[in-house]
Amino acid sequence: MAATQADQPKTQVQADAYAGAVGSVQATLPAPDLPYRPRNPQRYRPAIGLIGCGGITAHHLTAYRAAGYNVVALCDRNRERAEERRATFYPDAAVYTDYRDLLRRDDVEVVDIATHPPERVALIEAALAARKHILSQKPFVIDLDVGEWLCELAAKQGVQLAVNQNGRWAPHVAYLRLAVAAGLLGELTSADLSVHWDHSWVVGTPFDEIDDLVLYDFAIHWFDMLTCYFGAEQPQQVFAAVKRTRSQRPRPPMLAHVLVDYPAAQATLSFNAATAVGHHDRTFLVGTKATALSSGPGLQEQTVQLITAEGVATPRLAGQWFPDGFHGAMGELLCAIEEGRTPFNNAVDNLRSLALAFAAIGSARNNQPKRPGEVRRLPGVNA
Repeated sequence: MAATQADQPKTQVQADAYAGAVGSVQATLPAPDLPYRPRNPQRYRPAIGLIGCGGITAHHLTAYRAAGYNVVALCDRNRERAEERRATFYPDAAVYTDYRDLLRRDDVEVVDIATHPPERVALIEAALAARKHILSQKPFVIDLDVGEWLCELAAKQGVQLAVNQNGRWAPHVAYLRLAVAAGLLGELTSADLSVHWDHSWVVGTPFDEIDDLVLYDFAIHWFDMLTCYFGAEQPQQVFAAVKRTRSQRPRPPMLAHVLVDYPAAQATLSFNAATAVGHHDRTFLVGTKATALSSGPGLQEQTVQLITAEGVATPRLAGQWFPDGFHGAMGELLCAIEEGRTPFNNAVDNLRSLALAFAAIGSARNNQPKRPGEVRRLPGVNA
């Protein structure tokens, strides 16, 4: 589209700025070598038990098998589901319908608890009492106070409690968060994240009963990305709104947008879960030294660019969110246990991401901005 007269620069200084704004040919730079791939512990290969064998656990077990992890027990109230997972992934694993039988096994040191949040609290408490290290499915809890109590219990028991925020190890997310942490972008001044996809698969599933499906169950990954990108910077307030489309099939609203204010930065999140065609996922991070862009037709296919005054670097990233993100989440827990440190995906840190999500949901419900941490509990989540 041609520029209008009002768009034209009035001085040479403005002309130079205008030329830079509309774009010019930039040099191609070598991409920084960042350790974005999932890690494995050097020697630690504990016996792992999986509690809950729902649909998502196919990705868990695909990743664990490829990484050579030692899954010895599978538990689900529906025995057929556990047996199906055993037949497909770990033929020698034991199958249980009572999680307490699995937790009584002395050889199991790590448990992956992949049930829905309301029932997960009792399972985490029991696993902590049995002194097992835990990888909890996300979203971690529906009550921040309960989450803090579980974190305190884990510390008292001397075990690690991590959350399966697998998006942290999606190749593009991992590369971007490492680029920000390394200072390659300078001080982050804005983050704009948008996702356009079709989430209608939830119709007829328990997920369709979650009132805040998009902002809670799905967007927790994007709230968690903001926590990673902004690091120690604490968000000040959150404003959000949701809408239903006229043609959507799922019961909950499929449109949502969020504005997060930081002391000297802003972040926007935009979600359209009713995109029939032309799916797109985009992340745009602006810093004082460089800008980072990741975009593509979906979570599994992204191209990353680091844009500086000197030129553009385009790393060639290996892997995909599914299943590499699940490898990364469990691998980080195992590495942390081996190395005697707190895992990057620890539950205490994850409560910061949940506080953002809860604030956004609270804001969307009463059309008022909320401070992260102000909304302590998420009511109405029954799946």
